[in-house]
Amino acid sequence: MKYSKIYLILLMVVLGFGSCDKGFEDLNVNPNFPAEVPPELVLTNTIRIAQNIMNSTFVGGDMGACWAQHFAKVQYNAEARYSPRVSVIEGTVWQGFYASVILDAKKMEELAAASGNTDMQGVALVLQAYGFSVLTDVFGAIPFTEALLGEADNNFTPAYDSQDVVYNGIIEMLDRANTLLDGTGDIGASSDILYGGDYTGWKRMANSLKFRALMRISGKTDVTAQLQDIVNNRMVFTSNANEAKLIYLENDPDANPLYENVVFGNRGEWKINEAIVEMLKTLNDPRLPVYAQPNSLGEYRGKPSGYIDVPNNDWNVNNVSSIGLLYLEPTAPGYFMSYAELQLLMAEAAHRGLIAGDAASYYNEGVRASLEANGVDGGFSGYINSPDVVYNATDGLRLISEQKWIALFAQGIEAWSEWRRTKIPTLVPAFEAALSEIPSRYTYPNEEETLNGSNYQAAVSAQGADALTTKVWWMD
Repeated sequence: MKYSKIYLILLMVVLGFGSCDKGFEDLNVNPNFPAEVPPELVLTNTIRIAQNIMNSTFVGGDMGACWAQHFAKVQYNAEARYSPRVSVIEGTVWQGFYASVILDAKKMEELAAASGNTDMQGVALVLQAYGFSVLTDVFGAIPFTEALLGEADNNFTPAYDSQDVVYNGIIEMLDRANTLLDGTGDIGASSDILYGGDYTGWKRMANSLKFRALMRISGKTDVTAQLQDIVNNRMVFTSNANEAKLIYLENDPDANPLYENVVFGNRGEWKINEAIVEMLKTLNDPRLPVYAQPNSLGEYRGKPSGYIDVPNNDWNVNNVSSIGLLYLEPTAPGYFMSYAELQLLMAEAAHRGLIAGDAASYYNEGVRASLEANGVDGGFSGYINSPDVVYNATDGLRLISEQKWIALFAQGIEAWSEWRRTKIPTLVPAFEAALSEIPSRYTYPNEEETLNGSNYQAAVSAQGADALTTKVWWMD
């Protein structure tokens, strides 16, 4: 009898546990860690990381704006003298774009495809194309077709693709994005810190980035038909209001990186470069007091690039103009691409006969847009008709390229890339530099030679020495 009671109690306990298990899987779910992440939740961070890299003082500043001679350094200027930090190249640029921009955008694309959200697929493709375009512009040949295979395909040593293959892939991504961005899906407005969920903004961005990509390779391949198709049939930026820019927030850590380092971090070594100050003075350009602050004597004075030891302390923190206050605001925008740049690229395309249209009209609109973005468009009429600025076909390419260089102020990597393509304006290499010429690319991360050695060696054999002076494919 005693054992029968014990058995009965045990049986009831077992049955009780069995009944309690019903629905247990549903209850044992942490809502803060969902098994499936909506694609829009990946979007905000991907946008912000991409712009944080591009606007970093150590990337966009030291190895972009300093090399394009918009910025100069009055101390800690090894990078400005063409001795870049390997850790920044490897950790911030290479790993940052591959792991935190491109890979996350690829995951976003896969999640969006699984849910049938075509608009989010298009957004993800635009961000992937942008990430790959930055990497190939600064390195040349890069892993592309095998770059995102990874663990699923047991490929941790991806082959490098030549730059023409990468650019063809980028353009194909942007074409797919243009098709997918049709308004039938959903881009979360709160997650989309570029366009607030408006698919037409992303569509314009895709096609404007394609125009830039085609112009970048226009010296190597015939892109006339594709450029004209964009002009005739596709949505592109139509004003500063719908260009692709991230408006940063007021407070650290979501403020503009230039503000966070120079102002919030009290790092005053980034100053204005002599090259752009003298250009703006020569043109009597109304953007000078926006790009630069007066020095301690009330003058606009830039520093030449370079110098290990500044001669006679001639260029120091006090007597060199600081970067303009507008560009040191916490909410200063970070640009994927501006309307002014697009219009000036279209001016160049029209001047070279790559598209139909009036080069002067595109040129004027590009200059006007840049002045408007800097709050000085009230002086547009007098400036655009001044002798050294007014467009003429004979000197059109120089005028367009100079105005594009000016308009790309503080967009360091893009300014350096466009200068490498056009070589306008004429820039003198940094004084007392490690090289006798302005760098043409970044060197590959050291870990590539050790962890992906055979593919690294193949890329170097095809492209040229892994050196800062080796020209990338689209350079003349």
